[in-house]
Amino acid sequence: MHREPIFNIPAVIVGLIAVMAAIYFIDAYLLSEKQHAEFMALFAFVPDRYETGVIGNQWPGGVGAEIWTFVTYAFLHANAPHLIANVVWLLPFGSAVARRFGAVRFLLFFALTAAAGALAQFAMVAGQKFALVGASAAISGTMAAAMRFAFQRGGPLSFWRGGEDESYRVTALPLSGILSDRRVLLFLFVWFGLNFLFGAGAVSLNESDQPVAWQAHVGGFLAGLLLFGLFDPPPQKSLPPTTAAPQQ
Repeated sequence: MHREPIFNIPAVIVGLIAVMAAIYFIDAYLLSEKQHAEFMALFAFVPDRYETGVIGNQWPGGVGAEIWTFVTYAFLHANAPHLIANVVWLLPFGSAVARRFGAVRFLLFFALTAAAGALAQFAMVAGQKFALVGASAAISGTMAAAMRFAFQRGGPLSFWRGGEDESYRVTALPLSGILSDRRVLLFLFVWFGLNFLFGAGAVSLNESDQPVAWQAHVGGFLAGLLLFGLFDPPPQKSLPPTTAAPQQ
């Protein structure tokens, strides 16, 4: 008899969470303060890294770090609550998108939306010396991607939900239809409202003095919304029925 697993989480999501947790554990418990600072300087995204003509502005890693930090910052976290909060949001939205995209497409999508979040942060607060860390921008991208299909009839958040696999393969909502779906509009209102509160300083995700990078959230979300069609696999065509020999 076939049994459904209790926790049906895609392997790629489990892998991402495991990598993030391992990196946080090493950084928080195995590195000295000096090593932690060097680690963050090498892999966190810092807009000040790209300021030229500033005396003493020499960040480690050279040109390579100027490229890879657009993605590697997403695997670093400031503290345990920060990591846990991101895992909580990654599980539902990342799982939904990973089931639809597949592992390879999902990882590329995750990387690009993370990079878009870093780019938005750089564009809006150039020269900032705070290190940008956390997967929130990429997770915001998965939220936007899930919004394109999760509320559709038969989708995973639809009242008329189909089978487990079929619900993640429903026809996606076109960009032109976003403003005509009340559930999507409500989702957008709540999401942008929360990020407005983050930007105003009314809500904080942790007790640190570092501000919430709402600019990166918005950049990742918009990238996820606009790039969805490039990663969305074509609908599967049903095969014609075949006549099978009866089983004994």
